[in-house]
Amino acid sequence: MINRGGRASKLTYVYLGLLICFIVLGIVFIGGTIYGLFSHAIAVHQAQSYTTQKTTQASETGQTFTGIGRLRVSTADPKPGMVILFVSFKYNPDDKPFSEELALRVKDFRGIIVNYIGSLSAADLQKSGEEKIKGELLRRFNDILRLGHIEILYFSDFMIVE
Repeated sequence: MINRGGRASKLTYVYLGLLICFIVLGIVFIGGTIYGLFSHAIAVHQAQSYTTQKTTQASETGQTFTGIGRLRVSTADPKPGMVILFVSFKYNPDDKPFSEELALRVKDFRGIIVNYIGSLSAADLQKSGEEKIKGELLRRFNDILRLGHIEILYFSDFMIVE
């Protein structure tokens, strides 16, 4: 590549410049690929960690199911009294099948409450106490559920009017 006069030709400098450019581009592409692979793996891990954390928080705190609403049920007394109650419970809204089952069972839940409360007198209800009534309703609710279960029932309102 040296011409007769001992000087490097202009073509040699062009080839040398191109070679250096290709080497620099190769290093940039290889370095970028390695960086992309590692940063993508880290981003995927962080996203999975965030999703797991969010799901855990949702299942720990849950959401309150209030679809049953406020009910007024007559007691089994000769001169019927009235029980006013509002039943709610916690559930995990991320569990879509169970959430759908709960929505479909609202009418059944109301029927269970009306049948159970309506079969007792006001005196029996007062003697039983709120906790025993909750326990029995909880047992009956869970008996009809197939895709999950309810842990605890809450009564926002519970009044026995004679």
